[in-house]
Amino acid sequence: MKKLILLIFLLCTLGAFSQELAFSEYGGTSSTSEKVNHAKEQETTDFVKHLDGLNDKKLGRYLRKRGTADKLIDKGNEYFDLMWYAEAARIFDLVLEKTDAKHTQQLLSRAGDSYYYTGNLEKAYQWYHELHQLYKEEVEEGALFKYKETLKGTGKYQRAATLTKILRQKRNEPLNELDKVDANTWEATYDVSIKNLKLNSPYSDFSPMFHNESDIVYASAKDTLFLTTRRYRWTNQPFLDLYIAQQKGEDGELSAPQKFSRKINTKYHEASMAFSPDQKTIYFTRNNYGKRLKRGENGINHLKIYRSELKDGEWTKAEELPFNSENYSTGHPAVSPDGKKMYFVSDRPGGFGETDIYVVDIDANGAFSEPKNLGKTINTETKEMFPYAVENALYFSSNRPMGFGGLDVYKSDGTNETFGVGVNLGEPINSNRDDFSYIVDASGEQGYFASNRKGGKGDDDIYSFKSIPNYNAIVGSVTSESSGIPLEETHINLYGTNGVLLNKTVSDTTGRYVFKNLSPSTSYTLVATKKGFMDDSISVKTKENENITVTQFLREAVKEKPITEVYEPSNVYFAFDSYEITPIYAQELDKLVTVLNENKTLSLKIESHTDAIGPESYNKYLSDKRAKSTRDYIVSQGIDVSRILSAVGYGEERLLNNCSNGTPCAADQHRLNRRSEFILVAE
Repeated sequence: MKKLILLIFLLCTLGAFSQELAFSEYGGTSSTSEKVNHAKEQETTDFVKHLDGLNDKKLGRYLRKRGTADKLIDKGNEYFDLMWYAEAARIFDLVLEKTDAKHTQQLLSRAGDSYYYTGNLEKAYQWYHELHQLYKEEVEEGALFKYKETLKGTGKYQRAATLTKILRQKRNEPLNELDKVDANTWEATYDVSIKNLKLNSPYSDFSPMFHNESDIVYASAKDTLFLTTRRYRWTNQPFLDLYIAQQKGEDGELSAPQKFSRKINTKYHEASMAFSPDQKTIYFTRNNYGKRLKRGENGINHLKIYRSELKDGEWTKAEELPFNSENYSTGHPAVSPDGKKMYFVSDRPGGFGETDIYVVDIDANGAFSEPKNLGKTINTETKEMFPYAVENALYFSSNRPMGFGGLDVYKSDGTNETFGVGVNLGEPINSNRDDFSYIVDASGEQGYFASNRKGGKGDDDIYSFKSIPNYNAIVGSVTSESSGIPLEETHINLYGTNGVLLNKTVSDTTGRYVFKNLSPSTSYTLVATKKGFMDDSISVKTKENENITVTQFLREAVKEKPITEVYEPSNVYFAFDSYEITPIYAQELDKLVTVLNENKTLSLKIESHTDAIGPESYNKYLSDKRAKSTRDYIVSQGIDVSRILSAVGYGEERLLNNCSNGTPCAADQHRLNRRSEFILVAE
């Protein structure tokens, strides 16, 4: 088997055909071998068609013949080594489902891989799952990674998260790194409507790009030849060409698709293009191809970026760009709005992950600077692909951990070569499959992207999207309870139903603030904090496209005189990820209640804490719930709520030991930090 360790640049984790279009190309043709390979392909096609043409009775008789299973396995391995995965998958299926052949580790692994590479995640999951069940301790890391991706792609997120931790342990990577990727990096895009376009074919359609004022150029593997069609053996689909279509109507529908240019389209792959601002230069991705396919040191036909100029209404013969290579792939060009920079994707040596995004300068003469990696705010150890540049941001796709599925679309604010951390665009732009090649118009209101999500017409489909006005907002104000004066510079945190911090703001000089673009009919928690005042929290539920108005009244903090001579309360401890008062610690609180009943001049402050396991934002929320549950228990025992001056959660800010993030600690050491503490105050 030719090693796939060589990075298959566009082979996405969830099998989108558009992404594996040949950042590895073993199965292509070259001059002297073209006729031989064509005959071999025809023989393969005839063999698989013959098997599919047998009725159940004849197929069963054939499969029961002695030695047939072994011959089929050999044939499947032959197709697999040639990267003819569609045919290999069919053969392996017959062996595994209809013969008594032993389900070996290699057979299950290759069956899973064949479906994984062709995008059938349900079947890939079937064979990877059995592989994991039978050979759990022997499964290679690569197979575990693909199994994890099929778990995400089929909606089994919890098991995918567990497998992610196992993979990080195998690589000796810190588990606390996973805590840095939480829902705070997701932007809710529920106020966007999406539509599957009519021009989508049963094959792969993707990489839309704006051209002139009303056209879209895109890549497609649809069959447009009348007599014969050359097939890309990886997925048994036709090769990719560039097409052009016209935008029609307000919903982004596209009509009248046709081949973009005979000068640019060849018998191999063309895809992922970008245009200069004046629309007279096109940059696009193509197999490394002259008179025949060219291969690098390891026999791989990589991808390159090519450029063509529009002269006298015709596109010139394409020329390759100088920073391409025979030995690694370069593709997915994106041009900045001013035309002075090009972003692209490459698996060249020296990157941070499998594929990284790079940038080059384009001077007035069309020459290029040396490529520069965009750095760790954009690139990770996984795949970053399909960049698209707008005025003050870069959109791209990545299959980094803790996303929705395979490739997700991210947005990174910034310009030129300096960008912030990518933010996941959330649903419905992203799904549990591959979502990529996202573009948006100058207004930021509508655009297109591609996805192989369920419910489409083919492998990868192009979707239009359009922003829907969202009037769901919370308009709040903060006022002093005693004086009625508005409180400026009050810090307001907005929490979701799961306790995750969604947003934060500060009140203005009139004590007002607003949180916009919220979900309809959703419960939120607002926590107001200001020095010299007691914290206040309030639950608010949004309506359908309406502003919700709320006012919070903050009580001034009492000047405290802590005392310990009457009674020194014991701490109350909590179980992991819990704010429930257990019976044993209810007894401690009962002692405190007795002291408060016997000393009417005493008031109480409650401070609650967590360990350092999990995201900081969640721990802050959890400690607040512990403080409130402690307060509620004391009030339930007859203590007036006015005597509880505060009930504040500090999260993991005040650990009693060094069990911080990444520090190994025993369970009882972590337990010491999961507590409520008490301060008795004399008036």
